[in-house]
Amino acid sequence: MGIDVDLIERVIDIAASPETVFTLLTDPQEYVRWKGRAAELDPRAGGRFHVSFKDAAVRGEYVEVIPNRRVVFTWGWETPGAAVGPGGSTVEIDLEPRGRGTRLRLVHRGLPAAEVASHSQGWDHFLPRLVAVAEGGSVPAEA
Repeated sequence: MGIDVDLIERVIDIAASPETVFTLLTDPQEYVRWKGRAAELDPRAGGRFHVSFKDAAVRGEYVEVIPNRRVVFTWGWETPGAAVGPGGSTVEIDLEPRGRGTRLRLVHRGLPAAEVASHSQGWDHFLPRLVAVAEGGSVPAEA
């Protein structure tokens, strides 16, 4: 494929420990505090990753889980005919301690070029929600 243009990358600083952020990424009850309506998460290599939204759901599986450091899972929509089907792309999240906080680096790879914009908008919507919850705030439930 040559140059990897089908990639989204975001780096954010969060005023919360890597342990707190990791829990928000891997615990189903904590995950839905910032993203989705329901989550079935089994955070171990080969474990299930499933998040339901109002009108859709995503499914994949965990590829790599290093507690408080790294979470990698496949991602795709269950909607029939979706451009990115279940497990069709990969999300890598690295957590690096920074003082009392965490630097989060997210890379979403394997997206068709036509899907990069919508998935970028999705991450740009949800990552600030993750930051707010991790830093002790709350966000409105997803409509």
